[in-house]
Amino acid sequence: MIVDRYAPSPTSDLHLGNLRTALAGWLLARSAGGRWLMRVEDLDTARVRAAAGVEARQLADLASLGLGWDGDVVRQSERLELYRDAVASLPTYECFCTRREIAEAASAPHDGYRAYPGTCRELTAARRAQLRAVRSPAIRVDARGASFTVDDVHAGPVTGEVDDFVLVRGDGQYAYNLAVVVDDVAMGVNHITRGVDLLSSAPRQAWLTAQLGGSPATYAHIGLVLNAEGQRLAKRDGAVSLRDLAADPSEVLALLSSSLGLGECRTTEEALAAMPGDQRFFQGATWVDGALAQEAAA
Repeated sequence: MIVDRYAPSPTSDLHLGNLRTALAGWLLARSAGGRWLMRVEDLDTARVRAAAGVEARQLADLASLGLGWDGDVVRQSERLELYRDAVASLPTYECFCTRREIAEAASAPHDGYRAYPGTCRELTAARRAQLRAVRSPAIRVDARGASFTVDDVHAGPVTGEVDDFVLVRGDGQYAYNLAVVVDDVAMGVNHITRGVDLLSSAPRQAWLTAQLGGSPATYAHIGLVLNAEGQRLAKRDGAVSLRDLAADPSEVLALLSSSLGLGECRTTEEALAAMPGDQRFFQGATWVDGALAQEAAA
């Protein structure tokens, strides 16, 4: 049985791109008789506090479109012990490098990500103590040059390098790549629908899943919603959230379902009925924001 999840960060209202990804994941899970879980990724407490009320609006927006989830909402801020225990079970080392030092030492970035070159892996105990006196270290996993292959519904097998990525930041906050994997394993997630911009991180996260005793999920990375300039849709593009659009949710659902190749479905029941048998139908294609958003912004 497919167990998919949606995992928004409660720092800003969901825009059309976020909602499209949510709809795609919901449809893939429901059409297969599976479960769709909800996780709020609220580890960045400062940003969450600054955006008070966003979580409630996000959940309300999803519900208004008919995207109901199974079980209780899971919040990362309530799961810190799980992350602590996971870090304790892994081979790790302290890293004292600054972002500038990493940028200067690392190879050219791939999809915006610079692989860590392992600078601090072989530091002596004396040198670590010396650096610890002036700088709080991050904690990195010791992957020792691993690589891993994931299965993506659209892209097929994708193999990627697993560098010594951060598990705990220098400020003590658990890193995204750790928390999402720990949560997915604990929640029994075996299918992950998300934007294609995260495809390059999938091998790293799947490798960590295996290290923690889980089975890597099947991925469905779908295309991003783009603005008229071909850039990823963002709040700065104007009316991109349900509240900004001030439209009936059924109109937004029709716009989103049309962008997924299902026709203008005004209810989730209609969208489910329009689902083809081949779940690769999304094709990972990008979609430029439609007339509804452009008209509302005018």
